[in-house]
Amino acid sequence: MKHGMFIMPFHDPKKPPAQCYDEDLELVVLAEEMGFSEFWIGEHHTHQWENIALPEAFIGKALAQTDTIRLGTAPTCLPYHHPAHVATRLAFLDHLSHGRLNLCFGTGSVFPDLELFGIEPAVNSAMAEEAAEIILHLWQEGPPYRHDGRFWQIGLEKWVDADSNLGIIQKPLQRPHPPICAPAMSMNSGTMKSAGRKGWAPISSNLIAGNVVADNWKVYEKAALEAGRTPDRADWRVCRSIFVADDRDEARRRAWSSYLGGFFRFLVGVMDKGKKPGRNKMFKRDPDMADEACDRDYFLGEQIIHGDVDEVVRRLNELRDETGDFGTLILMAFDWNDAEDKAYWMRSTELFVNEVMPAMNR
Repeated sequence: MKHGMFIMPFHDPKKPPAQCYDEDLELVVLAEEMGFSEFWIGEHHTHQWENIALPEAFIGKALAQTDTIRLGTAPTCLPYHHPAHVATRLAFLDHLSHGRLNLCFGTGSVFPDLELFGIEPAVNSAMAEEAAEIILHLWQEGPPYRHDGRFWQIGLEKWVDADSNLGIIQKPLQRPHPPICAPAMSMNSGTMKSAGRKGWAPISSNLIAGNVVADNWKVYEKAALEAGRTPDRADWRVCRSIFVADDRDEARRRAWSSYLGGFFRFLVGVMDKGKKPGRNKMFKRDPDMADEACDRDYFLGEQIIHGDVDEVVRRLNELRDETGDFGTLILMAFDWNDAEDKAYWMRSTELFVNEVMPAMNR
């Protein structure tokens, strides 16, 4: 099992954005030094906590500070962008990275972002499907280009001149394209059905319970087999929120008081504003759970894996017993409150790499 890292990111809005980005870049460098195989960066446009709007720009700067770690968008929110723009800029970035680029294609799920771009939530999945189809076509085919779809119209026919190399869209360095992942966040995930058919790799969210993670693979595997593909668990990535300390009680206290626990408190707070029944469905192991049951004890027992090394290894093995094997464990990274908090996070990461992962790979 390999290990990667994912930042959405999650930063205190009171912290200057430039400082946030500098700390995130520091984390990328540290991740490479500590042997992480990949690093993922989220995309959000109207979210002051999750404040990276263009992962590709962040990746461009991180490339100059690293040598081997693979860097990925998580996801590129396809409905927000013209597909031809996505195709050309990602192909460019793949060359710039010398083939160190990973991709994750998604819909985007922050409602203010959808409103900003004039996207109805009911159609954003269909928009993402059509956009991905166009991007892959542009990467795999030569001109002329023509697509008259439900959401996107693309035409490049009149000004194609092969002798002058005009009207030709650049292909990525990695052929036929960089590895593509798809995010999984629910039972019977439609995204996993689509990913299985297409051969994209699944990446299961840190927000969902272990039984939902297990269902992600079942849905993906079934769709892949039905499409004549052979799914490989080594391609499956599972994201988890993990905090490791030298002492179990200290781990529990800091896991909840830090921005890790703050992240879940924030999400529940946002969902509680409407007080709609079923508002916390995404987090639940049992859909019949009361929304109010998604509290500190539930999150610490389900989504947040914490403790000393032995306890974290036990919890991860418990997860793997439920899900079956997967190829990469993605560690979620969060902000820190102060220098003392940062030291605890650095210690947690050190224990994760040097003691937890070797134990998982025995």
